[in-house]
Formats: sequence, C-alpha cells, structure tokens
Amino acid sequence: AYEELFWNCHIKYLRRVRRDNYCVLRAVLFQIFSQGIPFPLWMKERDILKLPEKLLYSQGCNWIQQYSFGPERYTGPNAFGKLRKCMETLKTNWTEISATKDHEERGNLCNTLFSDENKEHRLYEAIKFIMLYEVVEAYEQIKNREGPVHNLFSLLLARDSSSDPLSFMMNHLNSIGDSICLDQVELFLLGYVLEVKIRVYRLHKFNTEEFQVNYPDEYRREWNEISLLTEDDRYYHIPLF
Repeated sequence: AYEELFWNCHIKYLRRVRRDNYCVLRAVLFQIFSQGIPFPLWMKERDILKLPEKLLYSQGCNWIQQYSFGPERYTGPNAFGKLRKCMETLKTNWTEISATKDHEERGNLCNTLFSDENKEHRLYEAIKFIMLYEVVEAYEQIKNREGPVHNLFSLLLARDSSSDPLSFMMNHLNSIGDSICLDQVELFLLGYVLEVKIRVYRLHKFNTEEFQVNYPDEYRREWNEISLLTEDDRYYHIPLF
C-alpha cells in the first residue's frame, strides 16, 4: 500500500500526528490552518459565537449541560460558558491564521497554536459542538418536514446509538477526545460542517474500492481538499505530496 502511495499517488513523506483520541480533528484542523483555508461561509453568516446560546435558549436544548469536554469529562452548569470560550478560541485563531498570507509566518503561528494543549483542545471541542449544532438543525428540519437535508444526516440519525441529537451527543460526541476517535459517519459530518473535502487513504483497505475515500462523498467543487492517511481507521497522519 505504501509503495502504491509513493509511485502512483505521489506521496513522498508523512507528517506524523500525535496519537490520541483527538488525532483526526488535529490532522484536519492543522491542514486547514496551515493552508490558510478561510472560514466556511455559513459560519460567517451565523456567527458561531452565538451557537451555544441559540441551542440553549432559542431551541430549548438545556441537555447541552451534559456536554463533556474530551478527557476532562466535564459536565454541569458551566458547560455553556466553557463552550463559548471554545468557540471564541476557534474563531479568533482561524480568522488570524487565514488572514496571514506569508506561508512561513502562517506555519509558525500553526506550530505555536498546536503545541499549546489547552488552546488546542478548545479548538477540537468547538468543532465537536458545531457538529452537534448541525445535527440539531437537521433533526428539527426532518421532524418538521421543512425540506430535504443532506443524506449524511439520515445515515447518522438511522443508527440506534444516535437516533436524536441527545443520544448522538451522549453516545458519540462526548467520548471523542477521551476514549474514541471519530468514526466514518462523523468524518462525513466533519467535512460537511468545515466545507472541505477530506480525502482519506485507508491502507488496510488496499486493493479495494475503499482504499481512497472522500468525506463527504458529495461536495461542492469550490471546497478545498485536504488529505489523511490511516492504517486502521483509528489513528490518522498527514500525507505530503
């Protein structure tokens, strides 16, 4: 499989990503930031800082107080304040780094950011929360029959373990960063919310159609592409072309 990547996919090097249960989010965000990929349009329009507030007050999802912050396993009345801090960290850093046009300077900003564990974890928790927000929105649309939603939501909500936003949070999201990584369906959702095409080289699926997979499989032509490489669908690294 590695030989195939070297000769036919022109992948000559591998950037190793720290092996923990945030590694998918780390590999994806690092590439978005280091490539200077801009903030997704929908996040600009809706102002992501207001999303925790919107879920709690407008949509009455007071169960978000059971949101758990990765290895901290934190839940309780302060979840709302902590989520807002996470969103601020994501918005501030993404805006600053994508506005930095000098490639070397951007690289230095990324290296500084991704070596600060507390700040880095806040980024990942913000992304997890945005994924939850999108699931709540899609769920409401399906429930109220307000028009079609992306088929990945039908797939996600069809699982017994995530048949509604609360079970999705309790059974899947809360464990990401603590005891599990993202699974395949969550990868589709991740690409969708960040508006990037995530191409994954799955080495254990060599010589099958699933050796190279895009997440999501339906994407807009103008979306940027980033790549991941995995040997086991658990830990991911960054292939360099």
